[in-house]
Amino acid sequence: MRLNEWINQKLFLSISTQLEARDQHSFKTQKSLKLSVITQFFPPDYAATGQLIEELVRHLDQQGIDVEVFTSQPGYAFKSANAPSIERLGRVRIQRSRTAQLWPGRIRGKAINGVLYTLRAALYLIRGWRRSNLLLLTTAPPFLPVIGYLAYIFFRLPYVCILYDLYPDIAIALGVISKHNWMTRFWQKLNQQIWLNAKGIIVLSPGMKQQVVANCPQIADKVSVIHSWADPEWIMPIAKHKNWFAWKYNLVKKFTVLYSGNMGRCHDIGTILQAAQYLQDEPIQFVCIGGGAKRSELIEQVKLLGLSNFLFLPYQDQQVLPYSLTACDLSLVSVDASTESLVVPSKLYSALASGRPIAVICSQDSYLREMIAEANCGGTFDNGDGHSLAQFIRLLRNDRQLGDRMGRAGRQYLRSHFTPKIISKQYLDVLHKAILAEGTVTMSESHTK
Repeated sequence: MRLNEWINQKLFLSISTQLEARDQHSFKTQKSLKLSVITQFFPPDYAATGQLIEELVRHLDQQGIDVEVFTSQPGYAFKSANAPSIERLGRVRIQRSRTAQLWPGRIRGKAINGVLYTLRAALYLIRGWRRSNLLLLTTAPPFLPVIGYLAYIFFRLPYVCILYDLYPDIAIALGVISKHNWMTRFWQKLNQQIWLNAKGIIVLSPGMKQQVVANCPQIADKVSVIHSWADPEWIMPIAKHKNWFAWKYNLVKKFTVLYSGNMGRCHDIGTILQAAQYLQDEPIQFVCIGGGAKRSELIEQVKLLGLSNFLFLPYQDQQVLPYSLTACDLSLVSVDASTESLVVPSKLYSALASGRPIAVICSQDSYLREMIAEANCGGTFDNGDGHSLAQFIRLLRNDRQLGDRMGRAGRQYLRSHFTPKIISKQYLDVLHKAILAEGTVTMSESHTK
């Protein structure tokens, strides 16, 4: 055998051995990962964050990950204010705090509930931290990630944070607290320590990553942008004349514009109201489903202006969503300009799944503009430009085929980018990197021997 052939053969065998060892190590790591997910909201709560976490843990379970969820008793549920303290979702173990939900509809009550739940989460970790080798924490409530920081300091338990909302930035943007307040400065310093010690940080948009890195440049390499998602096999296009929800609320023959979800302080409701005023004498129906701080304000404005083209409905049960989300001809998504890059509207993804065109109200710098243009599934409008939004609604009403094309394009875009299967793999990659960085797989296995 020639010398160069012998060298090539040895090199090939060496590379093959390394690849095989890497694959075995990856498989071993996946089997050894024991994940604790800590979040206040989880079904039967209808809060969007809880529903997303439920879908995520289902898919992690399907990929062989041991998952335990610690959550709270429901504060926003339809059928019951109580859920089992221990429950199984497939192989996922769900443990619920006994903390009561006090005045969930009020800001003060929400804050108290968040504090009580966080204290319960701390007790949960003190008693059972050996059951897991990685924590996944959400910002529901906003100060919950501090539990991960403390668990790492005292138990060397690594953690990953999902930042659904950026606090105290949102509170500052909404004028709730001054950026010079001592509490603001303390919160920002605490965030920096939490982020510096986290093994991974997940944000929902490029704008959120930019904001986080601006606040703490040292963590740029550990921040991952992972979008929210929707399941196109659960939310599927249904023709209005075949949709019982559309018949129930007399929407079949009307061009229907739907806003479904939270009408909170971070959402632009005023631009929607402006558009409705321009269209008040046309056969166009606006439907607002959900709740939030701005809902009652919008209802009062509609009454004051004498508008008859609005229908207000409460949050719908999860099983109704495939019908309520498709009982329209256009879906609305809005973000207030003051909170751009601080929050992400999860309703966008279910709107994409519904197969309807989408109108997004946002600032000129919003990442949403690029998404809608790339998907070719609707239009984007400046905050305050109700006239252009009204013109777009007229265009779709007069050209139903255009709306159909946009709806199909949006659904295809979702199927290519934002399904639970696609997104859960991105989460799994972050979790694997976190546990490998800490080297806790061997430690966890030694505890079980």
